[in-house]
Amino acid sequence: MVDSQYVLPNDIGIVNLDCAEAFQLLSPEERLYAHYLSRACWYGGLVVLLQTSPEAPAIYTLISRLFRVQDPAQLGKLAHCLCLSDEEYQAFLVYAAGVYANMGNYKSFGDTKFVPNLPKEKLKKLVWGSQAFKEHPKEMEALWDRCGDLMFSLEPTQKHLGLSGQGISTYFSANCSMEDAKLAQEFLDSQNISAYNTRLFKTKENDKICYEIRLASVLSDDTELDDDMREKIKCFEFGGCCFTVTRGDYSPLLEKVVENLRKALPYAANPTQAEMLTHYITSFTQGSITAHKKGSRCWIRDRGPIVESYIGFIESYRDPYGSRGEFEGFVAVVNKAMSAKFARLVASAERLLEELPWPRAFEKDAFLKPDFTSLDVLTFAGSGIPAGINIPNYDDIRQKDGFKNVSLGNVVAVAYSTQKEKLTFLAEEDKDLYIKWKGPSFEVQVGLHELLGHGSGKLFVQDDSGAFNFDRDAVINPETGELVRSWYRGGETWDSKFSSVASTYEECRAECVGLYLCLNKEVLRIFDLEGEDAEDVTYINWLNMVRAGLLALEFYTPESGTWRQAHMQARFVILRVLLEAGGGLVSLHHTTGADGKPDAIVSLDRSKIRTVGKPALERFLRKLQVLKSTADVVGGRALYEAYSAVTDEEPERFLTLRHTVILRKEARKLFVQANTRLEGKDVVLVEYDSNAAGLIKSFCDRFPEDAEFLEQQLLKLAQVDAHFWAS
Repeated sequence: MVDSQYVLPNDIGIVNLDCAEAFQLLSPEERLYAHYLSRACWYGGLVVLLQTSPEAPAIYTLISRLFRVQDPAQLGKLAHCLCLSDEEYQAFLVYAAGVYANMGNYKSFGDTKFVPNLPKEKLKKLVWGSQAFKEHPKEMEALWDRCGDLMFSLEPTQKHLGLSGQGISTYFSANCSMEDAKLAQEFLDSQNISAYNTRLFKTKENDKICYEIRLASVLSDDTELDDDMREKIKCFEFGGCCFTVTRGDYSPLLEKVVENLRKALPYAANPTQAEMLTHYITSFTQGSITAHKKGSRCWIRDRGPIVESYIGFIESYRDPYGSRGEFEGFVAVVNKAMSAKFARLVASAERLLEELPWPRAFEKDAFLKPDFTSLDVLTFAGSGIPAGINIPNYDDIRQKDGFKNVSLGNVVAVAYSTQKEKLTFLAEEDKDLYIKWKGPSFEVQVGLHELLGHGSGKLFVQDDSGAFNFDRDAVINPETGELVRSWYRGGETWDSKFSSVASTYEECRAECVGLYLCLNKEVLRIFDLEGEDAEDVTYINWLNMVRAGLLALEFYTPESGTWRQAHMQARFVILRVLLEAGGGLVSLHHTTGADGKPDAIVSLDRSKIRTVGKPALERFLRKLQVLKSTADVVGGRALYEAYSAVTDEEPERFLTLRHTVILRKEARKLFVQANTRLEGKDVVLVEYDSNAAGLIKSFCDRFPEDAEFLEQQLLKLAQVDAHFWAS
């Protein structure tokens, strides 16, 4: 029997991401703009298959070809005739839905592989009996040969995404180690080349180590180079190795992205939006992050659009080194009621920033008030859908130009709903209050996390000219009482400097800011919370965080001593900090459940949140910010990794608790997203059932004109690089 960690349960929650009401309120021009941007996002989302695992493109193609010829109901009849049980066929439907929802065969949240929860022989029998196989037997057999074994394999190095024998990553050739990733980053920094849209491939020629740094772009040779790219696409000697910078990764997919961005251009609401799209087109065509930054600056200036969108190589969570961005694109419509609350939060931001526990010199020189809107997602293409976003991630833009915050309202509404009978690790007396206030408390936490968490704090930098952005002779490190002695230099960024720990460290800092500031009554009034309701929301927000710290143990891998999910590692660290605070603030008890199996209860003494919890969080949060501001990698890693350690020491016995958490875990929900379709000059919204068959059908309808072409390109792109991961 397969370990439950590596399969999706047949009863997994599958929910609709409802955007119908918001879409209906759009004008014809806004619908066309949203439609073409959505098309660009969906095409680009296919890139994630190539960024996930060597077999993901073939698995996606195999599933798509099966269901394009026979819908889930028709294939189900065949499965019954072939003696697959209802449970086995449902397991295949859930697996297929999972591949689509995660854009690959690894969970987007936790980076764990999932395999079909039915015998391999039975799935092969279904493939061989399918109409798709009857029509194209050689092609289908070849597809199975490419991915059949890997689809089911749970070899140790294939269970998780990772590097250096600890997992699989298609951001790097299999022979790359963390040392290779570090050397490559040093080279990239020396040339002011961003890693966001790159992959790294290592070879050996005449006993010399050679690295190919391949940029994502439509153009794949050194012709038509613009001024930005001319000095980058060539060979370099660095660190005794040869580095060759090339481009053209994902070319045919990005060509479709560009095609649809061009189609969206005539429907842009204003010149800033049009300029933004033009820069994105240049970025994806040339492989230029500089152009993407220009587009991002336009995006920041485009305040309060009705249709909001962002697209590119954005989040670096799944790069084992922490520098390369996964493709992501979203299109969403503003929710005006909730956005009004976030606007009030933005208006109070400068005053609230003064409450954060670090000296003024460690805060940005000026707070650039961002757009902060609540959005109903129409399209979110990538490996997963977050509850909120603070972007762009480029440090130089965030420090000088600002950023935008978005809370994805229709995601929050369905992703975090909980049934009492499925609510784990809480005392009975907490459960009703938790269910009542989890949604509102999460809205407050997301708002604070994104705006004042990710939006706060200064990085001390010495630029290429030698100039400093702080007073070296006056700024005192509050942790040492001495002048600041370290800072970022030249092309160094937060991600490149703190690398593999950067994402989770920053998520932890933002979560701490949210917890710290949710104690402020002014913040709670902004969200229409006062009196007992406000106190309950604060309590549930803190309780939710310590519970999340316990749930986080699912995402820890004891064999390698590594964490697989940035946010969950951050929440475990916060749990450790609050346990360390003592005073009876947080209690964690091993118990036995009503079913006779191991269980646990985490509790929080609400009377001690302000007296014990706040001072402990204040001390920790100040340390996090000071170490980040001063580029103190050694100190930052030491602090963060100490709190991230998972042992079986008394009294918590976290390794034992991990088994309990896995035993009682609930799978994350999968989202069914609508499609937009042109009918004459109008755009209509096509919605689907909230089940595995509905999710599958939504993807079968997603590329009506060119599905076969896209699958051929995916297979071709995967095959060209397959030797980099051949065993």
